Amino acid sequence: MNIHDVIKGPVITEKLDAAREKFRQYSFIVDKKATKVDVARAVASLFKVTVEGVRTNIVRGKIKRVGRSIGKRPNYKKAIVTLKEGDKIELFEGEAV
Repeated sequence: MNIHDVIKGPVITEKLDAAREKFRQYSFIVDKKATKVDVARAVASLFKVTVEGVRTNIVRGKIKRVGRSIGKRPNYKKAIVTLKEGDKIELFEGEAV
């Protein structure tokens, strides 16, 4: 699998901001077929960091309703990557607004 196809985008929430500061963990939306090894290689090569661990989970899409019509958001796979002490990804290190 191509490393540019593995990572689709970052996940930024308040809970993950706290995990990033305390545990050096970064979260990404990844391809559903990507394995933990694929995610670790992609993050290491794209951001030039050392990956210590990867945890993945499938996030189930919520059922939403507007009036009479009912729809469902798509499922996606999320990966939480733990980096080596001293490494950081500059993509996430912005100023809070």
